[in-house]
Amino acid sequence: MAISEWIQALQDVAWPGFLQPHVEVLLLWITWAVDYIDLDYLEYLLWLLLPFFILFIFPIFLVLFIYGCVIFVHIYGHRHQIREAYHTSYWEGARVAIASFWDGVGNVWHGYELRGIENVPDEGPALFIYYHGCLPLDVYYLISKLVIHKNRSLHCVGDKFIFKIPGWRPLCKLFSITSGTVEECTEELKEGNLLCIAPGGVREALFSDPNVYDILWGKRLGFAKVIIGSRTPVIPMFTENCRESFRTPEWGRSFFRWIYEKTKIPLCPIYGGFPVKMVT
Repeated sequence: MAISEWIQALQDVAWPGFLQPHVEVLLLWITWAVDYIDLDYLEYLLWLLLPFFILFIFPIFLVLFIYGCVIFVHIYGHRHQIREAYHTSYWEGARVAIASFWDGVGNVWHGYELRGIENVPDEGPALFIYYHGCLPLDVYYLISKLVIHKNRSLHCVGDKFIFKIPGWRPLCKLFSITSGTVEECTEELKEGNLLCIAPGGVREALFSDPNVYDILWGKRLGFAKVIIGSRTPVIPMFTENCRESFRTPEWGRSFFRWIYEKTKIPLCPIYGGFPVKMVT
C-alpha cells in the first residue's frame, strides 16, 4: 500500500513538460513491477545471495583503489607539467600521499601491525624474502610503513603480467616495481636500495594451500643468486593471516593451475576481502 501511495503522489506532482513523459514511463514500469513481481521473493534472494556478492565485490573495490592511485599519479604529474624521471624528489609527495592512503586502509580494515621494523636498516641495502599471499596487501602496507616511518622506498619484484595491465605502468615506476632479472635485482641492491622478492610468485599466491601455507618455490633459485652476487643482508618476512583475507576457490584449482603452467596467465578467480587481523 505504501508503494501505491508513493506512485500516486508522484503522479500528482506537476512535472515540467520535458520531464512528464519520462516520469510517466518510469511510473508504468514501477507499477508493472509491483503487480507482477514477487518482491518478497526478491528480498529473500537478495539476503540469500548477499554473502556471495560481497565476496566478489571486495576484490573489485581493491582494483578500484589501485586505479584511483594510478589516476592520482597522472594528475600529480600533469598538474605541474613535469616530465622528469619518476625517481626524482619531485615525486616524493605522490609517494607519501599514496602510502598514507594504504596505511590508513591497513589500519582500518586489517588492524595492520609491523613488527621488527627496527631490523630494517636506515640506509644501505637489504633483501626481503617473503611468502606470497593470495593478494600482496601485506606488501602494500609494508611499503607504506617504510615510506612513512623510515623514509625509505621498498623496491619490489613483480610478475611480468603486472606491466601489461592498462594504466598500471606509472604506478609501478613510481614505486620501483621491476620484472626482476638476477642482474636487475643485484644492481638494485648494489645501489643501496631495499628490495623484496617472493620466490613463489604468482604460483604460490594462487595455488598455495590456504590451510597449511605451503611454499611453492619450485626450482626458482634466482633470489639466492641475487644474495650471493650482492652480498646483502637478508630479512625474512611473513604476514599472519595473509591468506585469510583473500582466497582462491578450491573447486577447479587443478584446472586453473594447468592453465597457468601452460600460459603463465593468472586466470584463477579470487574472492574475499575479509577484515582479518594482519601482522607482518
